Formats: sequence, C-alpha cells, structure tokens
Amino acid sequence: MDPTEPLPLAVQWSVHLARDRRRSEHTVRAYRATAQRLVAFLTAHWGKTVDRRALAGVEAADLRAYLAQRRGGGLTNASAARELSAVRGFLDWANGDGTAPRLKGPGVKKGVPRPVSPDEAVALAGAVAQESDEPWIAARDWAILLLLYGAGLRIGEALGLTGAVLPLGETISVRGKRDKTRVVPLLPAVRAAVEEYVRLAPWPAARDAILFRGMKGGALSAGVVRVKVRAARTRLGLSERATPHALRHSFATHLLGRGADLRALQELLGHASLSSTQVYTAVDAAHLLDVYRAAHPHG
Repeated sequence: MDPTEPLPLAVQWSVHLARDRRRSEHTVRAYRATAQRLVAFLTAHWGKTVDRRALAGVEAADLRAYLAQRRGGGLTNASAARELSAVRGFLDWANGDGTAPRLKGPGVKKGVPRPVSPDEAVALAGAVAQESDEPWIAARDWAILLLLYGAGLRIGEALGLTGAVLPLGETISVRGKRDKTRVVPLLPAVRAAVEEYVRLAPWPAARDAILFRGMKGGALSAGVVRVKVRAARTRLGLSERATPHALRHSFATHLLGRGADLRALQELLGHASLSSTQVYTAVDAAHLLDVYRAAHPHG
C-alpha cells in the first residue's frame, strides 16, 4: 500500500478503538471485521466507492439489507444484534455520535434460563467497556466482568478486592460469604485486564484501599455495574438472563462441561454446600464442551 494513501476506514476505526478507546484485542478484531464487511456490502450495494463522507448517507433500509445478507449466511438473532451494535458504533465514529440510523435489532427468543455463551460473555463485557470515553473506566469495567466470567467471582467479591492482591500472580485470594477466603486461578487474559486497569487508574492502588473505584474515587457500587450490563445487553439484543451473576454461572457450567470435578468446582465458587454446586449438573455437559472449544478465547 502506498504510504501516502489513507488507511482503509475499517483499519482507521480499529486504530481508534485500540489507541483512543483502549478496547481489547478481541473487540478490536471483531469490530474491524464487521466494518470491513459493511464497507464491502455498501460498495456492491451502491455500485460505488465508499468513503467516510459516503457513510453519512447510510439509511435504515441499507442496514436492513446488510443484515438480511448476513442472516442469509446463517447468523443467529443474537449475533445479528451484536453485528448491528458494531455497525452503529462504526457509523457514529465516521460521522459523529447519534448519526447512525436508528434501527431496531432482531428479537432474541426467551427460553429456559441458561448460562451466557462464551461469545455472548465476551461481547457483553466488551460492549460495557466500549460505552465509556474514559480509558481507565473502560479498563475497569472490562476487568470486573472478566473476573466474573473468567474467575467465577461474585460481583461483591470483585468489588471488594483491595490493592493487597497486587502484584497479581497465577492465583488470587478472594474473601467470599461469611468471610471465608478461597484461592482462585487467574487466566492470563483476566490478569492482564486487571493490570491494565491498575496502570490507567488515576489513583494509586494502596494495599488497604479498594481496588475498583467509581468516577470520584470512592468504592464502585454493584448497582452501577448492573445498570451498565443491563444497557449493554439491550444494545446487543441479549435476553434478561445476561446479568453480572450469569457470568459467574457461565464460568461454572463451562468448567463442568470440560469435566471439572464437583468438589473442585465447589471450592472455586466458594459454595458452603455441595448441593449449591450440583445445580450446574442440569446443564448438558457435552454441548457446553463443544461450545467452549469452538468459541472460548482460551479454549
């Protein structure tokens, strides 16, 4: 490529997401692919080259046509909703917030409560983080939700962590219900997310101070996290089951699906009784294993 030529729009957007919005590598890669697909579709749909100015002319009918093409390729309702969310973000970046056409996303059928799938969990965490223009808040929200999904913490346990857990190693000590302490393994991606938040946070991580802070420096409320998750799941078209606690539920069922022992799972989750852990045996383990291997970023 001629170095004097501007980068493709999708690449420009991905640079913005990574550099200015501090989005995760997973999110940047997925959103860049969506932008590339949209530009390719519009080029064929309109029969002309699509530049940034042309994107201002995108209408709801164009987006419906794009989604129809994607659905023809077997895209599910939930995936189509996430695709639409990324498209809106791309168009707002190109022409200013609020400029993307308003289009209702596909409905997601509500069924029997089940864990959030791996791709839904990562998409949900990414969508929550993307909403903040403050890099440290985006990093904070990403780290918290990864602790729930990737380490099985309760929301209260994640928000109760102090600077005493630093520097992070391969495990983390968590104080759960009835002040019982347990040791939980940390996936590299979870550890990296927390370390990035600590690096960007405007306050030092003192050993006796709360780790995850709110906008003004006080302890972050669980209610704030729940509101952010609720808004993100609506944008993504996910069902009401996609809650912070559902991410912990998913952690458990995905591990069980990979053959985890119930007693070991009980210890990881901090359950006082094995009967509390046995609820996860109702999940189809073979199906979960297939989903996990196909979609989990660390599978």
